[in-house]
Amino acid sequence: MVAENPFEIGLERNPANFLPLSPLSFLDRAARVHPERTSIVHGERRFDWQTTAQRCRRLASALYGLGIRKADTVAVMLPNVPAMVEAHFGVPMLGAVLNTLNTRLDATTIAFMLGHGQARIVLVDPEFVPTVRAALDLMTGPLPLLIDVDDETFEPPRPEAASGRDPDQPRAADRLGQIEYEELLSGGDPDFVWSLPTDEWDAICLNYTSGTTGNPKGVVYHHRGAYLNAVSNLVDWSMPAHSAYLWTLPMFHCNGWCFPWTVTLNAGVHVCLRKVDPALIFDLIRRHRVTHLCGAPIVYSMLIHAPAEERSGIDWPLEGLVAGAAPPLAILEGCERAGIRITHVYGLTETYGPAAVCEKKSEWDTMPLEERARLNGRQGVPYHLQENITVLDPETMAPVPADGETMGELFFRGNIVMKGYLKNPTATAEAFAGGWFHTGDLAVLHPDGYVKIKDRSKDIIISGGENISSLEVEDCLYKHPAVLTAAVVSRPDPKWGEVPVAFLELKPGLTATELEIITWCRDHLARFKVPKSVIFGPIPKTSTGKLQKYVLRQLMHSADAIE
Repeated sequence: MVAENPFEIGLERNPANFLPLSPLSFLDRAARVHPERTSIVHGERRFDWQTTAQRCRRLASALYGLGIRKADTVAVMLPNVPAMVEAHFGVPMLGAVLNTLNTRLDATTIAFMLGHGQARIVLVDPEFVPTVRAALDLMTGPLPLLIDVDDETFEPPRPEAASGRDPDQPRAADRLGQIEYEELLSGGDPDFVWSLPTDEWDAICLNYTSGTTGNPKGVVYHHRGAYLNAVSNLVDWSMPAHSAYLWTLPMFHCNGWCFPWTVTLNAGVHVCLRKVDPALIFDLIRRHRVTHLCGAPIVYSMLIHAPAEERSGIDWPLEGLVAGAAPPLAILEGCERAGIRITHVYGLTETYGPAAVCEKKSEWDTMPLEERARLNGRQGVPYHLQENITVLDPETMAPVPADGETMGELFFRGNIVMKGYLKNPTATAEAFAGGWFHTGDLAVLHPDGYVKIKDRSKDIIISGGENISSLEVEDCLYKHPAVLTAAVVSRPDPKWGEVPVAFLELKPGLTATELEIITWCRDHLARFKVPKSVIFGPIPKTSTGKLQKYVLRQLMHSADAIE
């Protein structure tokens, strides 16, 4: 007979000692403790935390009046504007699920997402009216109710700028829905009573992956994970209270890496930004004494290569989070020289954005710049509130040796991992096979326990039986003084099977030839790793700045690309 556990007898969960974790709790605290502190700035608009909390409750109340209930989906097609911050609270206050749509996607993809996620309402910025209008034309079945979110900082394109435009067709600034956002809020109750979810496992958000083939998968977040990653952002970045955070990262991307909730927990300032523009970014940094920002490597590349006069007048520390499979060493070095203190994080849509960090150690401070950049370029260790990140053999699920050489697949495990893929049990089971989340990234484990990505599994180039890391070749290319952006992919080859090809964007005012680039690589790489050809010109990117290497691969693997 098993003895009763004395620590369970009469010691039950109750409202006094147990509440579900939800980032919604951060808003009430910020409003209660810091009601008059600035919460959001956007153009000439400025809100305090008391007002923001009231606006979020107004939104929840108004949506309730429109019939939104628990597990209903409310989609938003918005840039980084105040309404986007408010939606991260007002929608889940009802137990509804927020679906932030990628504003760079085409109408066909948006139509799929709205239908698959069963969106009941869509909040739309005037800039994206044409896309949403076209998406609705492609949809079958019930259409979502549309709410216009006007923004005085949006400048509609001039009619003469649109080549061949039909004057009878509506402009992007024309209203699409029957309700305007501020009108909606004016009818909402600022004292609307809402409650935390009954179960922290309840869904809070839906994010679609940018799949390269087939329809995108819907990643479902829960309240617990959103809460924990928001707190982990604060802890792992050591953010001081009331930090001023500039929205250089799209809020639609992994819910802004959970920073809508992190900045609110911090009672900081959301400094909104419609689009990445270095001149405007530096102006906002000076005007609002911005202390923190996030982004992909391309964002920092734009900042460090901006004219010196744009970067002047900032004499306080600027902290930057950078994410990517492997930020080029040249970017990390450039940021340090420019006075931007970079912290390298890593994650995926399926891990609420960053869930690992290259935690810096004091002994690195005395090392040469290039060595510091090399160490900081690793993906690192788990976020404080993530259980683990490791490298395993994907076939046996056995750990690889911590030798910095043996390659395996990178895996996550912990509370900062998605619930799964919406309506896709097969993909969910595959992602969680073996009790770990499969990232698809190939990596090594270093003796100090830090992981380092070598490539995406699909990006490894196998030439003549030799494995070539496209990231290693790109790192070499980024060190060339004329190279701004580099992407390396494979091209079919009748002799070697496939060979590397480099796509390059050069820095403004600088030039380089194909022979010069190939010679540079020969001086720094093994011969079999050297690109066989170099193509100059714009490289396709996602809305978050990630290089769309799959587009380049498709180009290289077309019949015309085979020599």
